[in-house]
Amino acid sequence: MRELSGVTKRHGARSVLRGVDLDVPTGAAVGILGANGSGKSTLLRILAGVSRPSGGTVTGRPRIGYVPDRFPARQRMSARAYLRHLGRISGLSTVEAATRADGWLDRFALAGGPDTPLRDLSKGNAQKVGIAQALLCDPELLVLDEPWSGLDPDARDVLTEVIGEVSAAGTAVVFTDHRPEAVRALATRSHRLSDGRLEPLEAEVETCRIVLRDGESVDWAAQPGVQAVRPGHLDVTLVVTVEARESLLLKAIQQGCAVLSVAAR
Repeated sequence: MRELSGVTKRHGARSVLRGVDLDVPTGAAVGILGANGSGKSTLLRILAGVSRPSGGTVTGRPRIGYVPDRFPARQRMSARAYLRHLGRISGLSTVEAATRADGWLDRFALAGGPDTPLRDLSKGNAQKVGIAQALLCDPELLVLDEPWSGLDPDARDVLTEVIGEVSAAGTAVVFTDHRPEAVRALATRSHRLSDGRLEPLEAEVETCRIVLRDGESVDWAAQPGVQAVRPGHLDVTLVVTVEARESLLLKAIQQGCAVLSVAAR
């Protein structure tokens, strides 16, 4: 899908990235942890193709949806008109662009409604539009820079659901966050960026993702080996240790659950 090999980035005499290697396969959810100023945004701009590395290689040409760390919302266009315009630029018909725009704005519950001018939106609501534009054209790679920043609790939950849904459908997702628990809970691959170098999170446990539907009610969070539970609209996604995968699948089948997918790390 997308691969960075030996990527470096310099701003003048300062090295921001130092020999970064990152493989992003189909359907992976890659979380990158790092403090402010660690180079996370620089790394994601290179991954999204909006910035070139100073050295190293970037391979793969997926269709990319990108949410930058600061969404440029100071525009007169309404949220709906902005998304329709981007959809048409991306090759959607006017009707399809409008349908998808309204669908995403409704799901994220944009305050003020879709006809609100972008310049009148709060930071959190502008972020919702930014996320919607990245999802508009069904990206093969979704690149999200601190995507939960500014969102209200309900919208945070919706975004978590959406990331689970699109990755289960085969879209690769790369996101940054400063919270270790959030990265570990959502990602199938977790990394830390520090001093320009990307390394696996310490004491990382190999995990996989199981998507279930229907069946008897089970307190999955209490089951051994379950690291995270992400309820969806019609299904539930479990992030589990590989060691516990078989026993959890057996329990799911015994409880009458349909196993929709099992995604290896």
